[in-house]
Amino acid sequence: MVFSSIPFLFFFLPICLILYYAVPYRWKNSVLLFFSLIFYAWGEPVYILLMFFATAVDYCNGRLMERFDRNEGMRRLFLVCSVTVNLSVLAFFKYADFLIGTFNGIFSASIKPLGLGLPVGISFFTFQTMSYSIDLYRRKVPMERNYLDYLTYVSMFPQLVAGPIVRYSVVNEELRHREIKKEEVTEGLFRFMQGLFKKVLIANQAGALWEEIRALEAGSASVATAWLGALAFTLQLYFDFSAYSDMAIGMGRMLGFRFPENFNYPLSSVSVTDFWRRWHISLSSWFRDYVYIPLGGNRKGTLRHLRNMLIVWFLTGLWHGAAWNFVLWGLYYGVLLVLEKYVWGKALERLPKIFGHFYAVLIVVVGFVIFVFDDMGALGVYFRSMAGCAGNAWWGTEFLWYLFNYKVVLAAAVVLAFPVYPWFKKKLEAAGDGMRMGVSMAAMAGYVVLFLVTVAFLVNDTFNPFLYFRF
Repeated sequence: MVFSSIPFLFFFLPICLILYYAVPYRWKNSVLLFFSLIFYAWGEPVYILLMFFATAVDYCNGRLMERFDRNEGMRRLFLVCSVTVNLSVLAFFKYADFLIGTFNGIFSASIKPLGLGLPVGISFFTFQTMSYSIDLYRRKVPMERNYLDYLTYVSMFPQLVAGPIVRYSVVNEELRHREIKKEEVTEGLFRFMQGLFKKVLIANQAGALWEEIRALEAGSASVATAWLGALAFTLQLYFDFSAYSDMAIGMGRMLGFRFPENFNYPLSSVSVTDFWRRWHISLSSWFRDYVYIPLGGNRKGTLRHLRNMLIVWFLTGLWHGAAWNFVLWGLYYGVLLVLEKYVWGKALERLPKIFGHFYAVLIVVVGFVIFVFDDMGALGVYFRSMAGCAGNAWWGTEFLWYLFNYKVVLAAAVVLAFPVYPWFKKKLEAAGDGMRMGVSMAAMAGYVVLFLVTVAFLVNDTFNPFLYFRF
């Protein structure tokens, strides 16, 4: 899709911001809505009708919940109606062909797949609309009386297609009253640029390494090369997805909104539990608040807790995609989290942190190999290559070649995957005014250089889709 490339944002964002800042405050939501709808409809105009339908359903059911405020049965009926419609739309577009293919495989049937295109970001905005309906039923948020404001919330272009998942309770007040300060705009611009640099200079380059290794003849890569490829994909996915979140949060700041953080250096984790507190935080917290806790969480005995954990992680995997590898990926983490909770978690806490880092990264890298291969046969071949069971060597000259050619990207990615920047920022705040001014000037020069380098990369590669756009 055209709008999934970064060059499109370079064209789109300045026009939007100029007009947004120029109009009086009462027109800002209208400008934001107008550009958000253009942004979403640019590649697949027909799916804008789907967004109108989904938001209209939730808006009307919300009004009806308010209308029957004292009738708990009716309120529950409207909630069920809203959630059912949302999940039905998501299931139809995202999982229909998956279910048809599974049915055909089990019963040797020949039902023709529908071949529907997946509306971009449907998993993200569906969860946003559902959070509004559920929170309204729980009386945690006020009912939205203005449909256009509600549509603005759902369609807001900075985070529409790949998150973070922004709940209505987070932006409710800002939809009506927000102050656009110069320092917020500046901070948002720098956050946007950080995401841009991460995407183009690290994620794309790590992705190029992964694609080179993945393209090798099945089972021919040495064990070291196979593991390097798995690490490269892990770095690509982290920097790609966190870059989008950085850009979304930065654009939100420039527009006067404070979106929640979505990543907190997850590759610096010391356990699987720690990793999921830091990775895709808005999704983890969504499943916690709307699935795990309503099921009973860990409050109703061990067996119920185990069931709840496996349900949540089955759904987490399925949310990511309509393929069995995503289900396997979700259950892989569900089982590991259960084992960490009940078997080896306490022993892990007593070990040195360096062991915890190694343990967590090993599990994450293996998990993302499951994540990336929707062909289970290819997944098995790659795992055999990683284990040295495919007749491949443990070491090869190609490993050194890849390591040498991508050494700068790999080194930068590994360093930036840890909280080096917050540590440096904290040290700088404690320094004198002269030191801070000197570092700030050097940082500005660095941003200029990185921007020029980024533009040079974009000139050579004009299509830069984000990996999570397909979810």
